[in-house]
Amino acid sequence: MQIEVLADPDAVAGRAAALIAEEARTAVAERRCFVMAVSGGHTPWVMLRVLAGQGHLPWIGMHVFQVDERIAPKGDADRNFTHLSESLLKWSPLPPAQVYPMPVEDTDLTAAAERYATKLREIAGSPPALDLIHLGLGPDGHTASLVPGDPVLGITDMTVALTGEYQGRRRMTLTYPVLNHARRIIWVVTGSDKARILPRLRTGDHGIPAGRVCQNNALVLADLAAAGSRRQGM
Repeated sequence: MQIEVLADPDAVAGRAAALIAEEARTAVAERRCFVMAVSGGHTPWVMLRVLAGQGHLPWIGMHVFQVDERIAPKGDADRNFTHLSESLLKWSPLPPAQVYPMPVEDTDLTAAAERYATKLREIAGSPPALDLIHLGLGPDGHTASLVPGDPVLGITDMTVALTGEYQGRRRMTLTYPVLNHARRIIWVVTGSDKARILPRLRTGDHGIPAGRVCQNNALVLADLAAAGSRRQGM
């Protein structure tokens, strides 16, 4: 795992957007397709807005999935897809049909999760090998909607699963098998509330959900607040 420390959240967002653009150009040139999945959070929405303004991107070859989503109505402010649409789709020529919202409005959520897994396999292969997955880090060590103590942490035979309630909502999330099969992972970690948990991610501490994500081909982009006093050691 590599770690880069930048000045502030805006610098992190800009660096992440530039890296995604670079990965997209390379993947489309080599394989004619770039498949990524994005998580939620304020800094990632800035990241996607910056990405939308990047010039000469191969938008027609780009596909965007969600890492996780809250079970909430369409357009709800709690929905990651609401913000993804506002920050990326609204400002870029990315074909809307190549952005895949998690179907959390369905009555049968189990069947909906399986349909999303099927779409992942259709676009990214079987098992899915995404070109890039963007992840965040919670103060409690969660990532995606893989939260401490949830049974979803033990799933090894599914790529998309449903969680129990967390912070007032159930979630739909990608699981470890698909996260750990990604060609590249970019962690976006900002804010002083992450300073105590970031070293545990760095050491691959399996006591936190984020520490169980494969560190091969992983890059952490952290701001000074998240890096804390450990900046020089990173």
